[in-house]
Amino acid sequence: MTVRVLIADDQELVRMGLRMILNAQPDIEVVGEAVDGAEAVALARSIRPDVCLFDIRMPVTDGIEATRALAGPGVADPIPVVVITTFDLDEYVYAALRAGARGFLLKDAGPALLTEAVHAAARGDALIAPNVTLRLLEAFADSAPAGPPPQPIEPLTEREEQVLATVARGLSNTEIAHELHISLSTVKTHISSLMTKIGARNRVDVAIWAHESRRRS
Repeated sequence: MTVRVLIADDQELVRMGLRMILNAQPDIEVVGEAVDGAEAVALARSIRPDVCLFDIRMPVTDGIEATRALAGPGVADPIPVVVITTFDLDEYVYAALRAGARGFLLKDAGPALLTEAVHAAARGDALIAPNVTLRLLEAFADSAPAGPPPQPIEPLTEREEQVLATVARGLSNTEIAHELHISLSTVKTHISSLMTKIGARNRVDVAIWAHESRRRS
């Protein structure tokens, strides 16, 4: 199935670059572009893409407000949004995630991670840039409640433990596949199994669970 993507960025060269990367993938198609958040929201509601890819700093309506309008709390039929920005600021990360974003990437993430984030959002998962994931874990560690994390509903296999450790380090699926010498589809299978066993909603939850388990062991 082809993932239909809407891009919103006020810089034409950025939109062109993103469009070229995504359209080069056999199962992704860019079906619309917008130059500001307000246009993006209207267009998204009209064409209903599978995933929206939004910049943060845009005129009229910024990417955070556009994300909230399409995917925020209370939206009856949300559209998955991945936020992509040049600004590596914690306040943007938290604002984007609170607004309902299913991904947060920097514009230097590269084609592989960008493609992975789009596919993850389309599946209902979340992918956060690895360096951002590590910062989220550090922030969580400072405010984590006392007590052990919930136990998995089934014991983790040895390979799942290995994948868990790499997710906790903030590695992408492609990097995990390379490090463990397994296929990308196998990585995805293991992460899906991990999420089921520990009750995680996304890979950030998986990383937090791994971090807490290690810290309290």
